[in-house]
Amino acid sequence: MTSQTKATTAELQALDAAHYLHPFTDHRQLGARGTRVIERADGVYLWDSDGNRILDGMAGLWCVNIGYGRIELADAAYRQMRELPYYNSFFQCANPPAIRLAAAIAELAPEHMNHVFFTGSGSEANDTVLRMVRRYWDIKGKPGKKTIISRINGYHGSTVAGASLGGMAPMHAQGDLPIPGIVHIPQPYWYGEGGDMSEEEFGLWAARQLEAKIHELGEDKIAAFIAEPIQGAGGVIIPPASYWPEIKRILAQHDILLVVDEVICGFGRTGEWFGSQYYDLQPDLMPIAKGMTSGYLPMGGVIVGDRVVEALSEGGEFFHGYTYSGHPVAAAVALENLRILREEGIVDYARNEAAPYLQGRIAELADHPLVGEVRGVGMLGAIELVKDKATRERFGEKGTAGGLCRDICVANGLVMRAVGDTMIMSPPLVISREQIDELVGLIRHCLDLTLEKLRV
Repeated sequence: MTSQTKATTAELQALDAAHYLHPFTDHRQLGARGTRVIERADGVYLWDSDGNRILDGMAGLWCVNIGYGRIELADAAYRQMRELPYYNSFFQCANPPAIRLAAAIAELAPEHMNHVFFTGSGSEANDTVLRMVRRYWDIKGKPGKKTIISRINGYHGSTVAGASLGGMAPMHAQGDLPIPGIVHIPQPYWYGEGGDMSEEEFGLWAARQLEAKIHELGEDKIAAFIAEPIQGAGGVIIPPASYWPEIKRILAQHDILLVVDEVICGFGRTGEWFGSQYYDLQPDLMPIAKGMTSGYLPMGGVIVGDRVVEALSEGGEFFHGYTYSGHPVAAAVALENLRILREEGIVDYARNEAAPYLQGRIAELADHPLVGEVRGVGMLGAIELVKDKATRERFGEKGTAGGLCRDICVANGLVMRAVGDTMIMSPPLVISREQIDELVGLIRHCLDLTLEKLRV
């Protein structure tokens, strides 16, 4: 194979197996089956190295909000590469794209949030949150306030701090996590864990677990509560309507920071610019990433509330940062991405047209014999696969039905993700009605094939 010869799928798979370590992967299993090589993309579609077209129902990894193939973002990167490909933000320096991007994000964020700390990813953003929250309380003269409360099955990245803040047991089992000073309360997953309670009752119960944990540990020990507006990687867990208002009531009575992780929900995913706006939250810090550049380049950050910034400004040097904080090329791409989202009205389109149509169409899947529940908000959706609709009984070992359905989807030209036996989706915000029809048709076909396999 030479640089002038197009590699075959088999050649690429052999190289992959020999050298490439993938994230969240059983490498022995992957080597046996061979990786799927994605070569190109356009709009809401991907093409693999064998020429198969695949509808991307996950927008990459929750991130390609404006769709693939927007040449404007490539041009923005090219122009910035020629002018200033890189310089750091240490040594009292900055670059024009990063400065303008911080201002543009502050304009979109809640009114009390006017500053941005840039990172290279959502995981780094949540590492920054941990450092920033604890530094805030040190400056405020309350160094004992170090503990951060999070949720079981929440996801906040895979670095040591990010995985600790998250509440996923398989991640905690590898690496002696969580690190000290992080505790977890139950998630607001009514369908899977609500038992005989109504959604409203369960939402209140789940929210009050925060109150119970505050009383257990003592307010003087608790620095912050961190949560996603909607749990993404945990299975698109949409809190009951009673949940967030009760969380807000509890936090209003205590001197505890609120961190709302917007890595997935930010930049239009819920039909609002941020999930915090969808639920009318007033966070102190908002980790961001993914949709900020639509995934075209890696970039993350933390939008920081005014009271936190005021404290940090009084505390001297904050010994934290990254080589690529405010990277000029990534910032230029993010600026162009935000311009497209705003000038083309993509967030408005998602809220007013695409999301209502998507939610209406996927709701029709509830009549399928394999489906226990369909739920969604904005451009997020989840389908619960069950053996028995009435009892919510699953199919044997957790993930049996979900893993099977995921593989059948890919084989039939659709990317959906399986979280246990929950199928989740997060298509690009620009998906058309006709493409939503295609998406739902593929899902129903794949559910039929999955049910046939499960009955064998």
